[in-house]
Amino acid sequence: MSTLLVLGGSGRTGIHVLEHAIARGHQVRALVRNPDAVDAPAGVQLIAGTPADIDDIRRAAEGTEAVVSVLNNARASDNPWAKPVSPPGFMTDAARATLTVMGEQGITRIVATSSQGVAEDWKRISPIMRGLIKISNIKAGFDDHDGVDTLMRTSGVDWTLVRAVALTDKPAKGPLRVAEPGTEKPAPFVNRDDLAAFLLDTVEQNSWIRQTPLVWNARD
Repeated sequence: MSTLLVLGGSGRTGIHVLEHAIARGHQVRALVRNPDAVDAPAGVQLIAGTPADIDDIRRAAEGTEAVVSVLNNARASDNPWAKPVSPPGFMTDAARATLTVMGEQGITRIVATSSQGVAEDWKRISPIMRGLIKISNIKAGFDDHDGVDTLMRTSGVDWTLVRAVALTDKPAKGPLRVAEPGTEKPAPFVNRDDLAAFLLDTVEQNSWIRQTPLVWNARD
């Protein structure tokens, strides 16, 4: 059992992380803007604050052993042209602050969500998808993921960036598949609950250290 700090725990994937972490016996702290608005599982300690404020991260991280980040650069909807909600560089700034706090408090393990197509994986997504990203508001999120990727790779912590394909809340059509990017052709979707479970697996098993596993739900 570990004491975990979860960033982004109020989001659509984050709430699954909280559920899995509590079910597995971890002590869980989640830094959220409005604790009253979060329907968290019993046992989760909700701490009011934002990952945009390094002092809030310091308070939330005290005494924890690992960080699970499911932050995202949000838009008003899933529409590619929907108006951005998060400020530019939100995830990058939060990652920089989190890594600073980890160094201050001796925390060495962080697992964070990323996306297929980030950094060196860009060339592996289809030209049509690359074109859509470049002309739509999805680009802000990819730029932000690239910033997080750079920070993690130049840090001294044990990081894992989990590259997810398109996220869905629909029931999984097949088992979760995990591979190094470029070694297998993934299916297009991953269930958020399965992704959350894998994030916890990497923490518990201390696996995929300084790697970027690609995850998806295999087709039946």
